[in-house]
Amino acid sequence: MGWSTHHPTGLIHYSPQHCYRGYTLSTNTRGSNYADLIDMEGRMCHRWHSDEGIGYAHLLPYGNLLIRTAPPTDAGGAEKIGGSSAAILELDWDGNVVWEYRNPMVHHDYERLPNGNTLVLLFENLSPEITARIKGGAPGDSDPESMFGDTVQEIAPDGSIVYEWKAWEHLDPEEDAICPLEDRVEWTHGNSLKITPEGDLIVSYRRISTVGIVDKATGNFRWKWGRGEISHPHHPTYLGNGNILLFDNGFHRPLGTYSRVVEVNPATSEIVWEYRGQPAISFYSQATSSAERLPNGNTLICEGTPGRIFEVTANREVVWEYINPFFTQGQPQASGAPGEYINSLFRSHRYGPDFSAFKGRDLDPARYANLNRLYARAR
Repeated sequence: MGWSTHHPTGLIHYSPQHCYRGYTLSTNTRGSNYADLIDMEGRMCHRWHSDEGIGYAHLLPYGNLLIRTAPPTDAGGAEKIGGSSAAILELDWDGNVVWEYRNPMVHHDYERLPNGNTLVLLFENLSPEITARIKGGAPGDSDPESMFGDTVQEIAPDGSIVYEWKAWEHLDPEEDAICPLEDRVEWTHGNSLKITPEGDLIVSYRRISTVGIVDKATGNFRWKWGRGEISHPHHPTYLGNGNILLFDNGFHRPLGTYSRVVEVNPATSEIVWEYRGQPAISFYSQATSSAERLPNGNTLICEGTPGRIFEVTANREVVWEYINPFFTQGQPQASGAPGEYINSLFRSHRYGPDFSAFKGRDLDPARYANLNRLYARAR
């Protein structure tokens, strides 16, 4: 979307009769210590805080919040990559830490499983031999001898590893080449980790423009798609009809700069629904972002870079729109200059009013009256 110094923030559009009503959770991508839950009027109803930073948050059915923290101080260079975190923490409703998993190679995404274990996404140093075989990317004088790859681990509550899947063992270093406009610091840049109803893995790899479903038992791809169809995607999720919904960022797209949300049928690899802006350039996020199908058939979209969350109908009508009013200092620039103040978001989620996490909770926006007076409505 276009940006202006005078662009309004907060709630800027709401058609109650066409929306899936509930509460929306979001977090800034960098520099924030908060996760915010807002109602349909854009009013804050609850806020979690962590001194370790919150880069992404997901609400669990019993009311606890699973978060990814700010990057570690030193992770052998991985701390400089977007999505890097020092730990995954579980906070209770009041923000107290009740569980933690600390690993400086944690990044981007995680998933709490029905058995109580947690899937996590980790950076891993690839050997110089494997690194040399990987095609693509723009060579540079500072290229590392060993680039980073992606690994998925399943972590038990006591921190032990009960499952591991290494993406680089199931990808082809020639066929799955890095985008030629990216550097060679890392191969795949995994940015999403979800599961199917059968427990298989749903993965997304930004640098090779690929999403896929991995058979958890064998480690093989059941479905792998995207190259030449999408560009630097995020957040593939499984729908009730068996299709996959994802955010196609469009970064480095050969035929135009725009984002879109697509629903693809894995059985045929055909796109069966998509949303894009009118004009196309009015909807664009070069990084982060998400898309979530709501129970009423609408789709909640997080256009991450400009901090925009909006809901569209199946007919692509925008029925709810909110611009994140909270600005935080982003990642330091390559020159060493301080990061810009941005309102970028990693992802957003909408929870219905009957979601079990809200039972017995105080969601009265009056508790945040001062913040809501300043930020809830567009101004």
